[in-house]
Amino acid sequence: MGRTNHHVVIEQRALRLGEKFILCKGATVRSLAEDENFSKSTVHKDLAERLKDIDLDLYGKVRAKLDANKEEKHLRGGEATKQKYLSLKQSR
Repeated sequence: MGRTNHHVVIEQRALRLGEKFILCKGATVRSLAEDENFSKSTVHKDLAERLKDIDLDLYGKVRAKLDANKEEKHLRGGEATKQKYLSLKQSR
């Protein structure tokens, strides 16, 4: 069975998301999903699974950035918590 138009649209979306993810400094799955108006699950599946079968070179670059973001995640969360409590302290 050949590729349907639906599959082509999904592949094009995965390629577009992968390219944008690599090009945008500081991009996260969450920020890309919000910017593109897709769910985080859709963006993650496109980047982490579908892209591998479409463009292996782009997938490798995306995978490296996904892994780096995962390593930095706790730092961003800690900074967000710090800012929250500083904001609360200043508002008192």
